[in-house]
Amino acid sequence: MSATSTLHEQSAASATSICPDRGHLWAVVLAGGEGARLSPLTRRLYGEPRPKQFAILTGGKSLLCQTLDRVALLVPPERTVVVTLADHSAYVHRELAGHQDLHVLAQPSNRGTAAGVLLPAHWIHARDPRATLAVFPTDHFILEELAFMRHVSAAAAYAGAHREWMVLLGATATEAEPDYGWIEPGECIGSTAIGPLFRVREFREKPSPSAAERLLARGCLWNTFVFAATASALIDAGSRCLPLLHDRLVRLSVFAGTTFEPWALDQAYLLAPRADFSQAVLGSSLCCLAVAQMPPLTWCDLGTPDRVARSLATLGLPPRRPEARAG
Repeated sequence: MSATSTLHEQSAASATSICPDRGHLWAVVLAGGEGARLSPLTRRLYGEPRPKQFAILTGGKSLLCQTLDRVALLVPPERTVVVTLADHSAYVHRELAGHQDLHVLAQPSNRGTAAGVLLPAHWIHARDPRATLAVFPTDHFILEELAFMRHVSAAAAYAGAHREWMVLLGATATEAEPDYGWIEPGECIGSTAIGPLFRVREFREKPSPSAAERLLARGCLWNTFVFAATASALIDAGSRCLPLLHDRLVRLSVFAGTTFEPWALDQAYLLAPRADFSQAVLGSSLCCLAVAQMPPLTWCDLGTPDRVARSLATLGLPPRRPEARAG
């Protein structure tokens, strides 16, 4: 993203200043979706319904590469896991050609965001039982990236010290957006390095327009789907909220690091149920959920063509033109 390119030239020392003790902090980058809502736009740009994470929409790099640049301000590539789909291997190979030391987990099939989050939790826990995970979607527009990553660092530090909690990042809602998840903060339970932390009183995923109006009036926050939790807390959440999926994934640790691991992953996904992480886990009452409200930042998810257009206008960039096609 041209407006934030200078942030991506930060040195390793700058990244360390965000989070001095990063030894067990891992990043999970969710790049396994199909991006169906944006497929009309990507089809127009590329002549195919390219998944949005592999498309260039708001700058000179794909959304996946922009996300990886942002994540690298906090987490080194050797502790960064990109979750993809096996069907997207051609895109992944091209996009990650210049990124060294990343781990790529290619899911055999799409089993929803719950598997996309819980699979890397099991994979990382098998290699680092003390790990804290910061989870990032790949469809975000964020202008003030360094400030955003400092907020992620603070949330991860709290989750690492209070290992039963998942800490969600909430954005200040500016309109009654029914396509977002909504978080109602409850009582204050503590603080991070950059602000207070609140228990999640209620989580609502994609409410009706009228419900979104009421949530906005009550001062509720948008869920960014960026959150931090220990690997063990996520595995426990999967066991409580999605026992059938947990039963498929928990067996993978036996094969971790062996030549049988790819086979075990195929077997795990063969009968794994499809589930949405927000609805099944964040929307349940079985987990300890906290929310940290982000400071005023320019943030939105790029889930619709309208949001892409507004983000381009914020950057002062013209709409992207379709690529010329041979023949």
